[in-house]
Amino acid sequence: MAGEVRQLDDRKLAVLRAIVQDYVGTEEPVGSKALVERHNLGVSPATVRNDMAALEEEGYIHQPHTSAGRIPTDKGYRLFVDKLAEVKPMSAPERRAIRHFLDGAVDLDDVVMRTVRLLAQLTRQVAVVQYPSLSRSTVRHIELVALAPTKVMLVLITNTGRVEQRMVDCPGPVGETVLADLRARINVRAVGQRLPDVPGFLEELPAGFEQPDRPTVSTVLATLFEALAEQNEERIMLAGTANLTRFGHDFPLTIQPVLEALEEQVVLLRLLGETADAAMTVRIGREIAYEGLNSTSVVSVGYGSGDESVAKLGVIGPTRMDYPGTMGAVRAVARYVGQILAES
Repeated sequence: MAGEVRQLDDRKLAVLRAIVQDYVGTEEPVGSKALVERHNLGVSPATVRNDMAALEEEGYIHQPHTSAGRIPTDKGYRLFVDKLAEVKPMSAPERRAIRHFLDGAVDLDDVVMRTVRLLAQLTRQVAVVQYPSLSRSTVRHIELVALAPTKVMLVLITNTGRVEQRMVDCPGPVGETVLADLRARINVRAVGQRLPDVPGFLEELPAGFEQPDRPTVSTVLATLFEALAEQNEERIMLAGTANLTRFGHDFPLTIQPVLEALEEQVVLLRLLGETADAAMTVRIGREIAYEGLNSTSVVSVGYGSGDESVAKLGVIGPTRMDYPGTMGAVRAVARYVGQILAES
């Protein structure tokens, strides 16, 4: 890519930027006359035509058979995103609106639902939000509540707001003193630890209790370990699919392959990418491995509590996308969701 970029001087890059901006804004192929009229490029129409011919030869733009104008190719959009696009910051009123909308959430499900709806509204595209990964979360608190002489409710609360509840049928009556002792010892060892690491900190706990209490302690721990091990973080919430109908002519034949792909949760998870990679990612057209989505682009980023990404969120839309605005919205929403998780 670096070699290709060097072949284009600043003037040709300015022409490419203008073509992308005009085509995204107008939905019409862009001609040299329109570029000269709309943009202060400082050169003659003949020079712009020469630059467009060079850009076309290099594969950054092409001429649809129905028009004398040019439109960007996937390669042109890629160069625009990598070298020419500046992420558009959200305005102060937009930031306040995001914060106000997300602050009203009552639990994690509500946070995810509000986030995906907000992203779809801001970008007018399809929004996708992955639930926080249990494997990347840490323990905030573990509560044990006696419901009956031999029945205990175990509540696991993570730093990302996940709440897992389990019923424990104990082998014998559980005294409040033993339960309080067990609760305290579990939390001392487990709070702040990643969920997959917790069993290692607790496995020797039964040995510290009196012999008659050890079966109960072991039963409670077994239930806790089951809750910790359940990898049900592969959950996705989607919103804004109807937005795609506004872009019907942006899809070559039919929107059907796109809609079918969006129904596949595995496909959506792959689109968002690895949770560990928190950086902004933009994949354009044929860079997306799934054939049904070759006419779309995906903008995604990690969100999390503190500095670490615990899940991904993003938007899917046609390649003729307002990349600076979409990237700005995705980044801003991810930042606010992370703050809410950290404060909850």
